[in-house]
Amino acid sequence: MDGSFHRWFEERGPEGCLMNLVDDATGTTLCRLGKQETLWGAVHLLRSWIQRYGVPHALYTDYKSVYVRAASEAEKAAGKMPLTQFGRMCAKLGIRIIAAGSPQAKGRVERNHGTHQDRLIKKLRRQNIYTYEGANQFLEQSYLPEHNRCYGRAPASAEDFHRPKPSLRRLEEVFCMEQERIISQDWVVRYNKRLFQIQRQSRHQAPAEGKVIVQEWEDGKLEIRYRGRKIAWEEIAVLPPSPPASPKTITAIHRPPAMHPWRRPYGGMPVQRHNAQW
Repeated sequence: MDGSFHRWFEERGPEGCLMNLVDDATGTTLCRLGKQETLWGAVHLLRSWIQRYGVPHALYTDYKSVYVRAASEAEKAAGKMPLTQFGRMCAKLGIRIIAAGSPQAKGRVERNHGTHQDRLIKKLRRQNIYTYEGANQFLEQSYLPEHNRCYGRAPASAEDFHRPKPSLRRLEEVFCMEQERIISQDWVVRYNKRLFQIQRQSRHQAPAEGKVIVQEWEDGKLEIRYRGRKIAWEEIAVLPPSPPASPKTITAIHRPPAMHPWRRPYGGMPVQRHNAQW
């Protein structure tokens, strides 16, 4: 899986990035053209592949931050595997990401890029296509079926190693961003400069200072979950006012009189002796 930046529309439109996914066994190709090599561009491509062929065992990528990242000091100390948002989505589906150390290591997909940069550009020119939407429609309906018939090959084994396709509901649950947040003392969750007031729940009330997961989909839909359960919330513009502080009650200090035993020196106090009986 890799992205190829090029002037796919030549002078007719903007430069773009062709997200390219190639099956190692058959050479089957799936592509999608967009502005950049983004998280959602990779998600669209992988989800389309899964819905057609099933879940792959692994993706061979480069070291772009969309796919892999370096571990933080806290993760190193805890021995945790660093995951990007895309990496976390893949992990939920059991997909391993293998990062290549050089462009030469991704020779198959790089050669595939070269084929597209020759043939696809000419075909887009002949069709007078100069938008991402038009290009993706052309890829889906015409270019990719022809490309796979021409450049595909029979696999060495007839067994298909793709895992079964998950349900659409499962894919919807997987392909979203997740970030951990802390509930404040006034039951407010802060996320991307927005404020979400947690509503009182009939059961399983999320406590103040509790950790929640904020999920966000590409279309902007948000959900907040506490221990896996979805909780109700309302977006607010400002923080709720703090309750007025209760006035402090000043208790009168009791001062013992001058002749009280507490005020007498120890030297003048009688010593009580107790006779021990054995």
